[in-house]
Amino acid sequence: MSTRILVVALTIGLIVPAFASSSRKDDMGRIQAANQVFKQVMQTPDSGIPQEILEGAQCIAIVPSQKNFALGFGGTYGKGVATCRNGRAWSAPIFIQVGGGSWGLQLGGQSTDVIMVFRTRQGLDSLLTNKVRIGGDVSAAAGPVGRQASAATDVGMRAEILTYSRSRGAFAGISLNGDVVQPDKTGNSAMYGSRRWQDVLAGHAVVPASARNLLATLDHYSNSASARK
Repeated sequence: MSTRILVVALTIGLIVPAFASSSRKDDMGRIQAANQVFKQVMQTPDSGIPQEILEGAQCIAIVPSQKNFALGFGGTYGKGVATCRNGRAWSAPIFIQVGGGSWGLQLGGQSTDVIMVFRTRQGLDSLLTNKVRIGGDVSAAAGPVGRQASAATDVGMRAEILTYSRSRGAFAGISLNGDVVQPDKTGNSAMYGSRRWQDVLAGHAVVPASARNLLATLDHYSNSASARK
């Protein structure tokens, strides 16, 4: 067996378990992990997502413990949640999966928490519907950090998606260009039955009890009135 074939086989062995079917129990655990990640990031002094950016966000996606690996062939994979605003209220979360790959001289692996802030609903809809790559048809930029509005740079404010990551305790903007975001069909089916993910994001689904803490956390940090309390 050639080295390249062996590498591909090992890579597939790593990816397939990550995208296995999701149960309702898996969904609940993913929501809880997303809430914990977002809360911990925002409670880090001077290193959270700027308030101005969160106030203007139309959708937010959180992928706890996204796996990054490399063995000649490099890639990322992970499962998370996404929610969008309807007025001032956040929708029930849908379940998503993220993945990407690249060839090159590389070796290693790590686990990273990823947060994506969408300035428009269309940005998320385009990724989920057309399976385009981040940085391709949908512009993305590493997001600025810091609580002050001045942290929101001109480059960041022009991008449709601002992307962040936390690895080994450090939180910063990161480029996710090349990754593909798509609905986790089994996860959404386990939580919402036959309801379409578009309808869930539009607010046409009852918020599961397991998601109330996550939405409360997002409310607290994305609404200026509560942020001043």
